[in-house]
Amino acid sequence: MLHRFANPTRFLRLANAVLPWLTGITVLLIATGIYFAFAASPPDYQQGQTVRIMYVHVPSAWMAMFAYAFIAVASAVGLIWKHPVAHVCALAAAPVGACFTLICLTTGSLWGKPMWGTWWVWDARLTSVLILFFLYLAFIALANAFDDASRGEKASAVLALVGSVILPVIKFSVDWWNTLHQPASVTKVGMPSIDASMLTPLMLMALGFTTLFFVLVIIRTRSELAARRVNALRSARIHAETGELETSPATGGKQS
Repeated sequence: MLHRFANPTRFLRLANAVLPWLTGITVLLIATGIYFAFAASPPDYQQGQTVRIMYVHVPSAWMAMFAYAFIAVASAVGLIWKHPVAHVCALAAAPVGACFTLICLTTGSLWGKPMWGTWWVWDARLTSVLILFFLYLAFIALANAFDDASRGEKASAVLALVGSVILPVIKFSVDWWNTLHQPASVTKVGMPSIDASMLTPLMLMALGFTTLFFVLVIIRTRSELAARRVNALRSARIHAETGELETSPATGGKQS
């Protein structure tokens, strides 16, 4: 199944068919989620209106981890099965995941100030997410550090796989260490400890952020494949012109 989409043309055909529908679903989910988050859900009895930061902070935190997991899986596919489109998808997803991580850190800081009385603490969850953000930046930098794109892809793919150990640390940091960050309230075993009036917009925003991630990855992947095709055609043209210049003198060995 994966090898079918190793052909960029086949991948682009599927991407072009899926993208309009996925974009429409994204707009619908996020618009509905925003309505429920700011108009239909009540303020928290303890946190008041500041709880509404949750509807951006929590989905962006989920997406920060999901995007890195996507990059790690795509990198593994590219390394093991030599799947060229997988590497491109991983590279396309990295800036998107970095943006979600930055949103997570920023909104967490805005939420932490009224709750904890400070913008930042070296809490296990916060620190591990900050490390994740630096991993994104390192992945992007390493992928672009080589003149040979294939070397950059392999080096960044190895970093993505090694760096994936941060994901369970982030997930279980609130259980392993005594932290200020609250434990899981949605994904806990049994029923979520959050009211349905808040859970509904939270899940809508989470789904909307997920589809938004795939929309942006598809767009960036299409752009990257198009850029690589243009570069390949340009290189082929330069090589052809160079070859013509080298072989054009039919007599005398020198071109007049």
